Amino acid sequence: MRILVTGGAGFIGSALCRYLAGKTESSVVNLDKLTYAGNLESLRAIANHPRYRFVKADICDRAAVDAVFADFKPQAVVHLAAETHVDRSITGSSAFVETNIGGTLTMLEAARRHWGRLPAAERDACRFIHVSTDEVYGSLGADGHFTETSAYDPRSPYAATKAAADHLAGAWHETYGLPTIVTNCSNNYGPFHFPEKLIPLAILNALEGKPVAVYGDGSNIRDWLHVDDHARALHRVLTAGTPGRRYNVGANNERTNLEVVNQICDCLDRLVTAGAPRRQLIEFVEDRPGHDKRYAIDAGRIRDELGWRPEIALDSGIEATVRWYLDNRWWWAPLREKKYAGERLGLIEPIAS
Repeated sequence: MRILVTGGAGFIGSALCRYLAGKTESSVVNLDKLTYAGNLESLRAIANHPRYRFVKADICDRAAVDAVFADFKPQAVVHLAAETHVDRSITGSSAFVETNIGGTLTMLEAARRHWGRLPAAERDACRFIHVSTDEVYGSLGADGHFTETSAYDPRSPYAATKAAADHLAGAWHETYGLPTIVTNCSNNYGPFHFPEKLIPLAILNALEGKPVAVYGDGSNIRDWLHVDDHARALHRVLTAGTPGRRYNVGANNERTNLEVVNQICDCLDRLVTAGAPRRQLIEFVEDRPGHDKRYAIDAGRIRDELGWRPEIALDSGIEATVRWYLDNRWWWAPLREKKYAGERLGLIEPIAS
């Protein structure tokens, strides 16, 4: 299969490209703009692979996207390219609207043009996987799980733009027949994760003896999914999913943010001796505006219909992730030095009168 992956230099996208090149017989083109979070070093292991190719392009650039479709003639698209960090969406929402909504529209229209020109048999085999987030569903209380029929209730600019993109993907299936599938995943973690997100940021700050910030009282709950499990899930949806269907992807690993940070600190204490327990580095800071209380995914549909199950337990996954960051300073040190040093993001500045 010829697969076009957008955002393949990002965290989840690079994991998917590595999986496709290493575990399948598919040919992969990675289309990525290389924003601050895009990093070709995450793809070093497959950079010279005969079935992998990188194209630098912006998903908002219709001419560039059309050129990739014309050259590569993909049989499937996995659309991951997006602005993803909630904190950055709070202070820079325009980029999220342009990329997550406008870019998705561009991809859908380019795919529809390409798909419409294929012979009937090839059209039936095509797929457009739009990869989204559980954040589109809003915030859960103490009980319950998000399902594919949960009402949308996005609370951040990031979540709102992803929700809009989900609806576009669904509408392009219903209106034009484009064989789209939407996936909504829980919080990912693992290697090659840009160090602005909770787990890699906590690992690196604790490793360097810097304060480890926890929003509010740390009681917000997330459902954690290892990125390699997610890559397997996306491949399964791509090869066996039903067009027009939605699939939630999660691992049933609920933890409070404070529990996750405590586990990281304890793991580092075991692996790298320090003068004092690293839990002492934890600082409770002003909560994120509109911070959702709890996410939890019901992944019953992808399990029952497609046979996918997560393989990586959270405790062993976090320890493996900590060890990866300890062993791969070559990857993250340049990012800390040149792109993001760990400062607080997402604080709303007062509007001048």
